[in-house]
Amino acid sequence: MQKALGDKMSMKTTGVCLSIIAGNCQWGHIGDSRLYAFKKNKLDLRTLDHSVPQMLVLAGDIKEKHMSTHPDRNRLLRVIGVEWDSPRYELSDEFPLADYQAFLLCTDGFWEFIETKKMCKFLKKSKTAEEWLTLMTLEVAKNGRKKDMDNYTAIAVTL
Repeated sequence: MQKALGDKMSMKTTGVCLSIIAGNCQWGHIGDSRLYAFKKNKLDLRTLDHSVPQMLVLAGDIKEKHMSTHPDRNRLLRVIGVEWDSPRYELSDEFPLADYQAFLLCTDGFWEFIETKKMCKFLKKSKTAEEWLTLMTLEVAKNGRKKDMDNYTAIAVTL
């Protein structure tokens, strides 16, 4: 679409996906959309953002809790919508699905306004993925009120 319009750089996006096939799971992501994986109501892992603040965290220059308020939080190092010499997204290895209890796939507008502790608390008290997502969405809306919120999109999967 960008090429058809003669515009090669203005339309960019991030993404995250989860594949569940034959008892195994695998995920991919690019940019600062994230996948969180939970075991026993605790965060087991999350994807690492392709962003300036994530690089600063990895270098030890800032703490992870400061990523969402860092002035360069929207400076992304990898996105969809620019030409690549080679693929810039990341794919995980395959893992047994039984290793996990739940997954959250979300944009930066979602994770910026909810702490991991709250995700875990809400997961523990929820009976369904829908209930878990509703509790988290209410928290995001509350914490983002009167702030410059980006779009917030999320998908919850419980097993």
